[in-house]
Amino acid sequence: MVDTARAARMAKRISSIVASAIGTEIKDPRLAHVTITDARVTNDLHDATLFYTVMGESIDAEPDYEAAAAGLAKATGILRSKVGAGTGVRFTPTLTFVLDTVPDSARHMEELVARARANDEMVARQAQEATPAGDVDPYRAREDDIENGTGKDGSVE
Repeated sequence: MVDTARAARMAKRISSIVASAIGTEIKDPRLAHVTITDARVTNDLHDATLFYTVMGESIDAEPDYEAAAAGLAKATGILRSKVGAGTGVRFTPTLTFVLDTVPDSARHMEELVARARANDEMVARQAQEATPAGDVDPYRAREDDIENGTGKDGSVE
């Protein structure tokens, strides 16, 4: 019987155990800027996928994704034993680490929205300065045409 609520609780617990272990117990300098963002556990509780992000040492520094992945790969065994001790389940799930691309996607979407806003502002400025190509109101009949009974093009109505 599948218990998705239990899998969700287990994922939350695993994510907090792994994040805590990375922050306090594992002394690998490659993991200093790693943050666990999400965890998903299969319904049979045998496999856990942990999503992580890596920050740079400073705001301008580019994060070292390869070193973080190598550090997580090396620490997987220790982290799995911590998860087993912290959860108390019969079978400790295998841990798989996946780089979380959501922050990069969000940043890219914000750039696209900013670019679209700039284009909209440019079009609005051009529209304010624009004048109609023909008459201001092409459907309005001139008063002298109405008196003569002719249309705009001079035809008789």
